Amino acid sequence: MTIFQFPQDFMWGTATAAYQIEGAYQEGGRGLSIWDTFAHTPGKVFNGDNGNVACDSYHRYEEDIRLMKELGIRTYRFSVSWPRIFPNGDGEVNQEGLDYYHRVVDLLNENGIEPFCTLYHWDLPQVLQAAGGWENRRTVQAFVQFAETMFREFHGKIHHWLTFNEPWCIAFLSNMLGVHAPGLTNLQTAIDVGHHLLVAHGLSVRRFRELGTSGQIGIAPNVSWAVPYSTSEEDKAACARTISLHSDWFLQPIYQASYPQFLVDWFAEQGASVPIQDGDMDIISEPIDMIGINYYSMSVNRFNPEAGFLQSEEINMGLPVTDIGWPVESRGLYEVLHYLQKYGNIDIYITENGACINDDIVNGKIQDDRRISYMQQHLVQVHRAIHDGLHIKGYMAWSLMDNFEWAEGYNMRFGMIHVDFRTQVRTPKESYYWYQNVVNNNWLETRR
Repeated sequence: MTIFQFPQDFMWGTATAAYQIEGAYQEGGRGLSIWDTFAHTPGKVFNGDNGNVACDSYHRYEEDIRLMKELGIRTYRFSVSWPRIFPNGDGEVNQEGLDYYHRVVDLLNENGIEPFCTLYHWDLPQVLQAAGGWENRRTVQAFVQFAETMFREFHGKIHHWLTFNEPWCIAFLSNMLGVHAPGLTNLQTAIDVGHHLLVAHGLSVRRFRELGTSGQIGIAPNVSWAVPYSTSEEDKAACARTISLHSDWFLQPIYQASYPQFLVDWFAEQGASVPIQDGDMDIISEPIDMIGINYYSMSVNRFNPEAGFLQSEEINMGLPVTDIGWPVESRGLYEVLHYLQKYGNIDIYITENGACINDDIVNGKIQDDRRISYMQQHLVQVHRAIHDGLHIKGYMAWSLMDNFEWAEGYNMRFGMIHVDFRTQVRTPKESYYWYQNVVNNNWLETRR
């Protein structure tokens, strides 16, 4: 048996997102988001599923926080539904929406659970998308109004803020690959969206400082790690593009006020460019306090001119996979954490890490051993990085409970709590009890 002891102040937690759990999509003055539109469009989401009800956490948040309290976590990462606060994107504030989040945040604080707030987890108000969405700089200003409203309202109640969750998904998965809302397929649009996200991020960080808002602020990219299939320069370059588009394309502008030149050149060859205006890079590079890291999988890649706009093909190496088909290789988390040290030994929170395991209830129990194995392997790598001197400050398992898994609908389960989506009954899985033990002991135990 080996014991891996974590720092005394390590922040153990879990994470969710508003559209994935809240439901109540036409209650409390909420406006529609791009995900309401996308999910109600035939053929966009598995089985025609949508987030109309999801986990009904809008009504059941007290039960969910009770389960968090029993789990023993120190922090809970959640996101705010922008159209709950501004049904029309900007303009008049919806007080009912603010009141709902005050109830959630107050109850978290009363139970000793630190609220860790993500401002944008993909639910852009539909009225803004109709006016051009993130391609239109009006959306930048609308987001800053939204962010400022949250900073003013929750100053002293929330001490950890993230502006955007997974900007690669917002820009490229949603606007180049068309997999997520709004479902567009244009490289220039994706680049425009990504740049405008960063401008909105920088302006919001600047406003955070000007207001004297308490706590820390950062951003949460979804990072990847890719190992070259061979020693060829083409395979190495394909992996570099894969890694950098997820992390450096969004972090280098923040930390170094520039985009990775080799990717700028790569996109230029495809007729696309970054729409930089005077002053943009100064805004984007406003100093931040920390970053969140969302990590799920590592891949082995090779160059293939037919493999999409990056020409980087993922190779099946026979690794075990989760039920969504993602290879399990925890070493990638360790590697990418060290890779990010190019930006300095910054405070890092693992804001998402988890496995899609679709085990169901058998005799009243969900024995999700593969999820436990996945989490154990990745926590060892987190401990290893801390031992190396990296400032890893916390770990938030994805996810607290099964939920609406975007384009996969309710077909894929990432939760440590099973949700029956017909009855909304919550049933903790064995991974919940395993994680409870880790959190309460502040150490991880592995056996040979």
